[in-house]
Amino acid sequence: MIEIAAPPARILSKERLIPGQTSKLVIHAPHIARKALPGNFVILRIAPEGERIPLTIADTDTEAGTITIVYLVMGKTTAALEQLGEGDVILDLCGPLGKATHIEPIGTVICVGGGTGIAAMHHIAKGHHMAGNRVVAIVGARSENLLLFCDELESFCPELEVCTDDGSCGHKGFVTDILQQRLESDADIGEVVAVGPVPMMAAVARVARPFNVKTTVSLNSIMVDGMGMCGACRVTVGGETKFACVDGPEFDGLQVDFDELRKRLNAFKPQEAISYQEWKKSHGQ
Repeated sequence: MIEIAAPPARILSKERLIPGQTSKLVIHAPHIARKALPGNFVILRIAPEGERIPLTIADTDTEAGTITIVYLVMGKTTAALEQLGEGDVILDLCGPLGKATHIEPIGTVICVGGGTGIAAMHHIAKGHHMAGNRVVAIVGARSENLLLFCDELESFCPELEVCTDDGSCGHKGFVTDILQQRLESDADIGEVVAVGPVPMMAAVARVARPFNVKTTVSLNSIMVDGMGMCGACRVTVGGETKFACVDGPEFDGLQVDFDELRKRLNAFKPQEAISYQEWKKSHGQ
């Protein structure tokens, strides 16, 4: 299944969705585009001495041979990625990785997305739509200017619920407020899918648990090789150790140990902050 994109994996277009914070790249990678399914991700490296980072595929175009990725500028590597533009080449691009989303005709599916996770949720929601499911999308951000992919989701979702922390657009509050209302009013929800920050996915699982509805989350674990050999992405699901890169990245949200996941994601924050600060100094920022 895994293909190494034949070089060059060239950036065909770049859009700064949220200037200085979040960007979207459309990359020519026909080998990956041909096989990528909702839920898959890629691992990329942009410099010979650089680290490898995983990014979920937000969309594909098999005819054009392209994949779309969306990233949040939050450290040295994503800051360096942000310096690339149309026509530039990604040094290494490996994928599609991970298990694809399990999609089957199931009726109504609620897809919940938060922050940059909305982009990854978009690809999964699109897959459910193409399988004939009725997709209700609930997206959330701190304010209206931080919302992503609303137009794309509206093109195939009969309902799009928007939540903002400050009330600048849609419901003032959290995505779980709307999810709770929907689960209470509709007993025929077949599945809940959540992609976004760990606290949001944990909250979605807590809300969904009493309704005994299938709840799928996509975990953003630390990854290195993406092939199950390094063990960096291990998570505990249902009391068992799993590797997000090969067993996931999607798991039963009702079985995930979110506290452990949160601790592992924070383990290298001090080193990441130092590396980012040094990079910014070296680039006059």
